[in-house]
Amino acid sequence: MKKKLAWILFLVVAIFNIATIAKAEEKPTILVLGDSLSAGYNIELEQGWVELLNQKLQREGYPHTVVNGSISGDTTTQGLLRLPTLLEQYQPEVVIIELGGNDALRGTSPTLIKRNLSNLISTSKRSGAEVLLLGIQIPPNYGQRYAQAFFDNYAQLANEKKVKLVPFFLENVGGNNELMQEDGIHPNAKAQPTLLKNVWPQLETQIKMPD
Repeated sequence: MKKKLAWILFLVVAIFNIATIAKAEEKPTILVLGDSLSAGYNIELEQGWVELLNQKLQREGYPHTVVNGSISGDTTTQGLLRLPTLLEQYQPEVVIIELGGNDALRGTSPTLIKRNLSNLISTSKRSGAEVLLLGIQIPPNYGQRYAQAFFDNYAQLANEKKVKLVPFFLENVGGNNELMQEDGIHPNAKAQPTLLKNVWPQLETQIKMPD
Protein backbone atom coordinates (compact mmCIF):
# COMPACT_ATOMS: atom_id res chain seq x y z
CA MET A 1 0.00 0.00 0.00
CA LYS A 2 2.82 2.37 0.94
CA LYS A 3 4.61 1.59 -2.34
CA LYS A 4 1.41 2.36 -4.27
CA LEU A 5 0.96 5.70 -2.51
CA ALA A 6 4.61 6.57 -3.10
CA TRP A 7 4.20 5.76 -6.82
CA ILE A 8 1.08 7.91 -7.08
CA LEU A 9 2.88 10.76 -5.34
CA PHE A 10 5.80 10.40 -7.73
CA LEU A 11 3.47 10.60 -10.73
CA VAL A 12 1.72 13.70 -9.38
CA VAL A 13 5.05 15.46 -8.80
CA ALA A 14 6.31 14.43 -12.24
CA ILE A 15 3.19 15.69 -13.98
CA PHE A 16 3.40 18.98 -12.07
CA ASN A 17 7.05 19.43 -13.06
CA ILE A 18 6.32 18.68 -16.72
CA ALA A 19 3.46 21.18 -16.73
CA THR A 20 5.67 23.80 -15.07
CA ILE A 21 8.45 23.32 -17.62
CA ALA A 22 5.98 23.44 -20.51
CA LYS A 23 4.50 26.66 -19.14
CA ALA A 24 7.93 28.20 -18.81
CA GLU A 25 8.76 27.31 -22.41
CA GLU A 26 5.59 28.86 -23.81
CA LYS A 27 6.36 31.88 -25.92
CA PRO A 28 4.55 35.10 -25.08
CA THR A 29 2.08 35.94 -27.83
CA ILE A 30 1.13 39.12 -29.62
CA LEU A 31 -2.35 38.89 -31.14
CA VAL A 32 -3.27 41.17 -34.04
CA LEU A 33 -7.02 41.60 -34.41
CA GLY A 34 -7.63 43.50 -37.60
CA ASP A 35 -9.17 43.67 -41.04
CA SER A 36 -7.70 43.74 -44.56
CA LEU A 37 -5.06 46.31 -43.56
CA SER A 38 -3.47 43.67 -41.34
CA ALA A 39 -4.60 40.54 -43.18
CA GLY A 40 -2.40 41.47 -46.16
CA TYR A 41 -5.12 42.08 -48.72
CA ASN A 42 -3.95 41.37 -52.27
CA ILE A 43 -0.30 40.89 -51.29
CA GLU A 44 1.73 37.83 -50.35
CA LEU A 45 1.25 36.83 -46.71
CA GLU A 46 4.96 37.07 -45.93
CA GLN A 47 5.03 40.65 -47.24
CA GLY A 48 2.45 41.96 -44.75
CA TRP A 49 3.43 44.13 -41.80
CA VAL A 50 2.33 41.48 -39.30
CA GLU A 51 4.75 38.93 -40.73
CA LEU A 52 7.44 41.61 -40.92
CA LEU A 53 6.84 42.18 -37.21
CA ASN A 54 7.26 38.48 -36.52
CA GLN A 55 10.54 38.48 -38.45
CA LYS A 56 11.78 41.57 -36.60
CA LEU A 57 11.08 40.01 -33.21
CA GLN A 58 12.94 36.84 -34.13
CA ARG A 59 15.84 38.77 -35.63
CA GLU A 60 16.24 40.94 -32.53
CA GLY A 61 15.99 38.09 -30.05
CA TYR A 62 12.52 38.64 -28.64
CA PRO A 63 10.84 35.44 -27.41
CA HIS A 64 7.43 36.48 -28.72
CA THR A 65 5.37 34.87 -31.42
CA VAL A 66 2.81 36.81 -33.47
CA VAL A 67 -0.66 35.47 -34.21
CA ASN A 68 -2.48 37.22 -37.02
CA GLY A 69 -6.18 37.07 -36.20
CA SER A 70 -7.09 39.53 -38.95
CA ILE A 71 -9.77 38.89 -41.56
CA SER A 72 -10.45 41.07 -44.59
CA GLY A 73 -13.80 42.81 -44.33
CA ASP A 74 -14.09 42.40 -40.57
CA THR A 75 -16.02 44.98 -38.57
CA THR A 76 -15.80 45.75 -34.88
CA THR A 77 -18.94 43.67 -34.34
CA GLN A 78 -17.36 40.65 -36.01
CA GLY A 79 -14.16 41.23 -34.05
CA LEU A 80 -16.15 41.11 -30.82
CA LEU A 81 -17.58 37.74 -31.80
CA ARG A 82 -14.17 36.26 -32.57
CA LEU A 83 -12.06 37.79 -29.81
CA PRO A 84 -13.04 35.60 -26.83
CA THR A 85 -12.03 32.41 -28.64
CA LEU A 86 -8.74 33.94 -29.75
CA LEU A 87 -7.97 35.10 -26.22
CA GLU A 88 -8.74 31.68 -24.77
CA GLN A 89 -6.69 29.89 -27.40
CA TYR A 90 -3.57 32.09 -27.42
CA GLN A 91 -3.62 33.92 -24.06
CA PRO A 92 -1.76 36.88 -25.59
CA GLU A 93 0.46 39.27 -23.70
CA VAL A 94 -0.51 42.09 -26.08
CA VAL A 95 -3.55 42.54 -28.30
CA ILE A 96 -3.18 44.95 -31.23
CA ILE A 97 -6.63 46.18 -32.28
CA GLU A 98 -6.87 47.45 -35.86
CA LEU A 99 -10.58 47.65 -36.60
CA GLY A 100 -13.23 50.22 -37.45
CA GLY A 101 -12.51 51.05 -41.07
CA ASN A 102 -15.09 48.66 -42.47
CA ASP A 103 -17.68 49.96 -40.03
CA ALA A 104 -17.09 53.44 -41.39
CA LEU A 105 -17.37 52.27 -44.99
CA ARG A 106 -20.84 51.01 -44.06
CA GLY A 107 -21.78 54.31 -42.46
CA THR A 108 -22.08 52.79 -39.00
CA SER A 109 -22.67 55.32 -36.24
CA PRO A 110 -19.39 56.52 -34.70
CA THR A 111 -21.03 56.05 -31.31
CA LEU A 112 -21.62 52.35 -32.01
CA ILE A 113 -18.10 51.95 -33.39
CA LYS A 114 -16.69 53.51 -30.22
CA ARG A 115 -18.81 51.23 -28.04
CA ASN A 116 -17.58 48.16 -29.89
CA LEU A 117 -13.95 49.26 -29.74
CA SER A 118 -14.38 49.93 -26.03
CA ASN A 119 -15.71 46.41 -25.52
CA LEU A 120 -12.82 44.97 -27.52
CA ILE A 121 -10.37 46.79 -25.28
CA SER A 122 -12.15 45.77 -22.06
CA THR A 123 -12.40 42.13 -23.12
CA SER A 124 -8.69 42.05 -23.96
CA LYS A 125 -7.69 43.69 -20.68
CA ARG A 126 -9.84 41.32 -18.63
CA SER A 127 -7.86 38.45 -20.10
CA GLY A 128 -4.68 40.00 -18.71
CA ALA A 129 -3.42 41.39 -22.02
CA GLU A 130 -2.11 44.86 -22.70
CA VAL A 131 -3.75 46.65 -25.62
CA LEU A 132 -2.35 48.67 -28.49
CA LEU A 133 -5.02 50.55 -30.46
CA LEU A 134 -4.34 51.54 -34.06
CA GLY A 135 -6.12 54.71 -35.14
CA ILE A 136 -7.68 54.96 -38.59
CA GLN A 137 -8.66 57.96 -40.69
CA ILE A 138 -11.24 57.82 -43.46
CA PRO A 139 -12.05 60.12 -46.40
CA PRO A 140 -15.03 62.45 -45.84
CA ASN A 141 -17.45 60.36 -47.92
CA TYR A 142 -20.12 60.78 -45.24
CA GLY A 143 -19.15 64.36 -44.47
CA GLN A 144 -16.38 65.94 -42.46
CA ARG A 145 -18.28 65.71 -39.17
CA TYR A 146 -18.65 61.96 -39.50
CA ALA A 147 -15.00 61.48 -40.48
CA GLN A 148 -13.79 63.59 -37.56
CA ALA A 149 -16.05 61.87 -35.04
CA PHE A 150 -14.81 58.50 -36.28
CA PHE A 151 -11.16 59.50 -36.03
CA ASP A 152 -11.61 61.08 -32.59
CA ASN A 153 -12.89 57.77 -31.22
CA TYR A 154 -9.40 56.32 -31.08
CA ALA A 155 -7.75 59.09 -29.07
CA GLN A 156 -10.75 59.29 -26.75
CA LEU A 157 -10.69 55.57 -26.07
CA ALA A 158 -6.94 55.49 -25.54
CA ASN A 159 -7.37 58.18 -22.90
CA GLU A 160 -10.48 56.71 -21.29
CA LYS A 161 -9.27 53.10 -21.23
CA LYS A 162 -5.61 53.92 -20.52
CA VAL A 163 -4.18 52.00 -23.47
CA LYS A 164 -1.38 52.69 -25.94
CA LEU A 165 -2.32 54.36 -29.23
CA VAL A 166 -0.87 54.71 -32.71
CA PRO A 167 -2.78 57.87 -33.70
CA PHE A 168 -2.82 57.14 -37.43
CA PHE A 169 -1.86 53.64 -38.54
CA LEU A 170 -1.47 54.71 -42.21
CA GLU A 171 0.80 57.67 -41.45
CA ASN A 172 3.06 58.39 -44.48
CA VAL A 173 1.16 55.76 -46.47
CA GLY A 174 -2.41 56.93 -46.98
CA GLY A 175 -2.72 59.23 -49.98
CA ASN A 176 0.68 58.20 -51.38
CA ASN A 177 -0.05 56.56 -54.74
CA GLU A 178 3.29 54.77 -54.74
CA LEU A 179 2.38 52.97 -51.54
CA MET A 180 -1.31 52.30 -52.20
CA GLN A 181 -3.04 49.73 -54.36
CA GLU A 182 -5.18 50.88 -57.27
CA ASP A 183 -8.31 50.93 -55.11
CA GLY A 184 -6.81 53.75 -53.05
CA ILE A 185 -7.81 51.95 -49.85
CA HIS A 186 -5.29 49.19 -49.28
CA PRO A 187 -1.53 49.66 -48.87
CA ASN A 188 0.65 47.71 -51.28
CA ALA A 189 3.66 45.53 -50.47
CA LYS A 190 6.06 48.50 -50.55
CA ALA A 191 4.05 50.19 -47.79
CA GLN A 192 4.27 47.36 -45.28
CA PRO A 193 7.64 48.29 -43.71
CA THR A 194 6.27 51.79 -43.10
CA LEU A 195 3.18 50.36 -41.38
CA LEU A 196 5.44 48.34 -39.10
CA LYS A 197 7.54 51.44 -38.46
CA ASN A 198 4.37 53.24 -37.36
CA VAL A 199 3.41 50.47 -34.93
CA TRP A 200 6.79 49.56 -33.47
CA PRO A 201 7.59 52.52 -31.16
CA GLN A 202 4.46 51.94 -29.09
CA LEU A 203 4.60 48.15 -29.21
CA GLU A 204 8.22 48.14 -28.13
CA THR A 205 7.22 49.68 -24.80
CA GLN A 206 4.78 46.82 -24.13
CA ILE A 207 7.02 43.81 -24.66
CA LYS A 208 10.05 42.69 -22.74
CA MET A 209 13.32 41.17 -23.82
CA PRO A 210 14.34 38.04 -21.91
CA ASP A 211 16.71 38.57 -18.97
